[in-house]
Amino acid sequence: MIYTRFLLAAFVAVWTWAAIKPVFREDWLLENYLVFLFFPLILFLGRYFELSNVSYTLIALFGTLHVIGSHYTYSLVPFGYALQHWFGAERNMYDRLVHFSFGFLLAYPVREAFVRIAKVRGLWGYYLPLDVTLALSAIYEIIEWIVAAKVDPKSGLAFLGSQGDAWDAQKDMLLAGIGAFLAMLIVALVHLRYDRNFLQDLRLGFRLDKNDQPLGEMGLRKLIARRRQK
Repeated sequence: MIYTRFLLAAFVAVWTWAAIKPVFREDWLLENYLVFLFFPLILFLGRYFELSNVSYTLIALFGTLHVIGSHYTYSLVPFGYALQHWFGAERNMYDRLVHFSFGFLLAYPVREAFVRIAKVRGLWGYYLPLDVTLALSAIYEIIEWIVAAKVDPKSGLAFLGSQGDAWDAQKDMLLAGIGAFLAMLIVALVHLRYDRNFLQDLRLGFRLDKNDQPLGEMGLRKLIARRRQK
């Protein structure tokens, strides 16, 4: 509890700094709508479903990277120019870093929720976080497109941060997927090293319950039968 409060205080401090005289106020506001929505939601859900300190740390790190981008505007973040130089790129690379971090840092909290709530087993505990992270990345790109089409062109271009790249959205999603894949690979290697039942658990994830039956028309018949019984 003390550690999570420290994380919250540190994030609020960075957010406060980012909110003071951002480079482009309109873009800062657009970038922070999701912060206003999701961080209070995480705090609220934490009262009923508390994640591990590892997950909260990863979420706080991603949030910090995001609000730094909102302060400068993603395409103008100073560190992004350093990345541009290191990779020999033609553009500021900070947004690429954040999209990669979206997958790399948030796949584990998603995995923790799947394992603890849905009780997923074996390979599904590694595949589903990757799948959901990619889906969330795609949803964000759709939101970017809708918002950019509604606001004034200058704010929309700053919010998109495509920097003239026609394939920017696809590249961002690819980096998020790579980040999530690497995160799940690291988690799998840790379990392979320390969990003697790791390989057995992978196999159990594909084993069906003895009472398992197909869904489709058979599942529909059961639902109708139960409804009639009532």
